[in-house]
Amino acid sequence: MGAAESSSKPGGSVHDFVVKDTRGNDVELSRYKGKVLLIVNVASRCGLTNSNYTELGQLYEKYREKGLEILAFPCNQFAGQEPDSDEQIVEFACNRFNAEYPIFRKVDVNGNNAAPLYKFLKSERGGLFGERIKWNFTKFLVDKEGHVVTRYAPTCSPSNIENDIKKLLEV
Repeated sequence: MGAAESSSKPGGSVHDFVVKDTRGNDVELSRYKGKVLLIVNVASRCGLTNSNYTELGQLYEKYREKGLEILAFPCNQFAGQEPDSDEQIVEFACNRFNAEYPIFRKVDVNGNNAAPLYKFLKSERGGLFGERIKWNFTKFLVDKEGHVVTRYAPTCSPSNIENDIKKLLEV
């Protein structure tokens, strides 16, 4: 977990980062250039799980063809609410919620071992608690050029982000 899971090249965009998929393969986020991204730290045993996974799936189905990508990063730093293996997490999300968007390897989002992508996201858009992620399902909206536009609290429903997504997609 942590720093070993993703790395960055010098630069100032989400597209400069490389992360790991659930099989440990490198995924260059530059592959998402020209797409609007919603980056979310997810957990399967959180009180926010059902509503967030359901609404994330609805947004993805509605806007994927128009250029939206949702990137899910499981994290077990909040009350141990994501203890499963990467394979179990993907199985849970896909079977229970029909998640079709990418789910990446479990990462830390806070602390010394925080994934470099999350260090970058937090430095670009601090929250109520400064740069720390407060809880599961904190969301970062990223424009087509890879710049972090907005950060949303865990309690912000994905459906409440739809108008911001539509603006960035220009639909």
